[in-house]
Amino acid sequence: MDFGEFLSSRSSEILFAAAQHFSLVAQSVVLATVLAVAIAALVHRSSLGRAVANSVSAVGLTIPSFALIGLMVAPFGFGVKPAVIVVVFFAALPILRNAIVGLAGVDPALVESARGLGMSRLGIFFRIELPLAWPVILSGVRVSAQMVMGVAAVAAYVLGPGLGGFIFQGLSRLGGAGAIESVVTGTVGVILLALILDLLLLGLGRLTTSKGIR
Repeated sequence: MDFGEFLSSRSSEILFAAAQHFSLVAQSVVLATVLAVAIAALVHRSSLGRAVANSVSAVGLTIPSFALIGLMVAPFGFGVKPAVIVVVFFAALPILRNAIVGLAGVDPALVESARGLGMSRLGIFFRIELPLAWPVILSGVRVSAQMVMGVAAVAAYVLGPGLGGFIFQGLSRLGGAGAIESVVTGTVGVILLALILDLLLLGLGRLTTSKGIR
């Protein structure tokens, strides 16, 4: 079986797995962004809070994704739940670091001026701090999205959804018919999805960032 035949014979399965993979990563990145920005909003004014959050982010990135996914089997079993937990965890780490940097870099004079005008703490955050920090935060989101595309593929080890299933299926029967084609399909598919998501995030940045701070 050549590569073209493999693609044509399993096209519907490949497209379904690609859609699942993209959905898992996109939804996890959105959830991770909300969590990371919320944590950054709470700690960015405290030097101790920033140090702890940055340390957690740095240490968290050293944890092997395969090992963490394996550890999630005992409490959560196989399937979507452990995959989502692990992908969200890894996705949040770069975003948290960038969110802290972005929010801490907002000019304190602007915040004080807003306070002087009677703006509430939430109003200052959503109307001044977050918009000014958003380009830095979005850079972290883009890095995070690229990174967890691969993590989501590894999640197939616990029967998580996505293209990782093709990679593990191929690796489990190397030398057999269609094994290499299966691995290549999963790998190339993950790369293409990463490029597509990055382009979408780049477009989102242009739509959501004021021209004055691009």
